[in-house]
Amino acid sequence: MEKRSKLLYEHRSEPLLPRRLFMRRLLFHAFFAGCVLIFSLGIGILGYHFLERMTWVDALLNASMILGGMGPVSQMTTTAGKVFASLYALFSGIVFLLISGIILAPFAHRLMHRLHLEDNPD
Repeated sequence: MEKRSKLLYEHRSEPLLPRRLFMRRLLFHAFFAGCVLIFSLGIGILGYHFLERMTWVDALLNASMILGGMGPVSQMTTTAGKVFASLYALFSGIVFLLISGIILAPFAHRLMHRLHLEDNPD
């Protein structure tokens, strides 16, 4: 049998991951999701600051609200800012799905793994 990378999930023929290691996997996924969130927020902050000429705090507020699904706070005044805001809103929807997948993946894998464990392995 070939050696598997530690980053991959366990195969269905392998035993269920112990709770302590599963919690570590959850923390890794949460950390990775947080990195994606911070990177995405940084894109929004930079875009609003440089294209719409907002202050750093206003850019943070607008980027956070769009990324959180609430919508923009400030009115866009420049054409570049309006185009950026629309593209960032679409990007934010995809990031929401991505982060949801990253966080839910360990739970979905554990459930599927548990359902496929053999009762009498040979």
